[in-house]
Amino acid sequence: MAMREVLSHAIAVFDVGVILYFIALNTLYLTFTAIAFFELRRRRKRWTPREISGIMQSPATPPISIVLGAFNEQLTVVASVRSLLALNYPAFEVVVVNDGSADNTLAALQDAYGLVEAPLTHAHAIPTQRVRGVYRSPTTPDLVVIDKVNGGSKADAINAGLNAAKHPLVCVIDADSLLDNDALVRVVLPFIEDARTVAVGGMVRVANGCTIEGGRVTEVRLPRNWLARFQVVEYLRAFLAGRVAHSALNALLIISGGFGLFRRDVLLEVGGFAADSIGEDMELVARIHRHCLEQRRPYRIVFLTDPVCWTEVPESARGLALQRNRWHRGTLDVLRRHAVMIGNPKYKRVGLLASPYYALFEAFGPVVEGLGYAVTIVGACFGLINWPIAKLMFLAALVYGILISVGAVLLEDVFFRRYRRLGDLLQLLLFGVVENFGYRQLTMWWRIRGWVDFLRNKGGWTPTPRKGFARA
Repeated sequence: MAMREVLSHAIAVFDVGVILYFIALNTLYLTFTAIAFFELRRRRKRWTPREISGIMQSPATPPISIVLGAFNEQLTVVASVRSLLALNYPAFEVVVVNDGSADNTLAALQDAYGLVEAPLTHAHAIPTQRVRGVYRSPTTPDLVVIDKVNGGSKADAINAGLNAAKHPLVCVIDADSLLDNDALVRVVLPFIEDARTVAVGGMVRVANGCTIEGGRVTEVRLPRNWLARFQVVEYLRAFLAGRVAHSALNALLIISGGFGLFRRDVLLEVGGFAADSIGEDMELVARIHRHCLEQRRPYRIVFLTDPVCWTEVPESARGLALQRNRWHRGTLDVLRRHAVMIGNPKYKRVGLLASPYYALFEAFGPVVEGLGYAVTIVGACFGLINWPIAKLMFLAALVYGILISVGAVLLEDVFFRRYRRLGDLLQLLLFGVVENFGYRQLTMWWRIRGWVDFLRNKGGWTPTPRKGFARA
């Protein structure tokens, strides 16, 4: 009996600890949502249409090199390149890097643009796998296509494009992504208004279910697939609440690999993207922070919601599991590489706010949640559960989760209204509630698997299956 009481007490203490952990986590999320609300309201009228038009016509507007890494992207690469070449911006080039694709990615580009081999003279400032050929289009002078041996990572492909880029700003996007027509002119604004800016991240939205014509999203609708609908809520929560708040606090630790604009000289200074990192986008931003802070160099890394990139998200459980496993391994890898920053006042808000948040909550969140479920189940089997505490834990997690998701959806509706149909908005609110009953537990499990694979030192990039924009 004494042992039973000890176990029951231990489980009760553990449950209280889990409750306090998730109260702290979700209180932070709610705080981020509140900060995001005021930040978005402040930004609302920052740049007028007349000022934007002036930037478009100004010869001082900095030219941009768009770098697109493509690995087995035959379904989407032509549509992506076509939409990029039609962007509304004064001066830019598109550099496509075919990273040893096993499908017809290169052939699709050759057929679409009549590519001919035209060796490009440039310094290989960042080591990459061997470049097999460089191609240009006789009819599209601002298009460069690089064919190289597969480097085993997206980073190696982007570095090859970075070597070839000729402009001072480099925009990195994914081959399965489409940009809004004015995305470049909006993402460049922080560079124009403040010379300290070294990197800017743009908003990533879900393209599934939307009407896409001529490489542009012409009508925003919710996906038909229920997994993709859950991801719409996730993206709104992550970008509109999390990244807006981190940017406002000058502690942004990640710019999505799907859409980011960087100063090329800074990328060369830090050695480009880390080819051996599975989370190369987050790792690069962490390294830029360290580089600038250690040199005591004034700098800004900013996230904006107005420049929008549309991406296709996985619609199968297998594809989503692969993606979330990779994302979590990437986060863990970055925290390991830059552990010196965690809690270190030398690295200012990144060291004292951003990195501890990612370590305590993003990295260990699924482990703590999984242990909470496991202990509760084991305790219930042996009659050791304090049910009032267990119910409190469940209700706290549920209510907080719903508030955060609903808050993110309301931020979208108040400031952007991309989903103009009332039915779509109501469905988003509904999915913000329903995701707590099954979907959240699935993503938790996939992230725990990411932990296991990370501890097993599993690397590599497993591509997620896609349908392509032609079917969107």
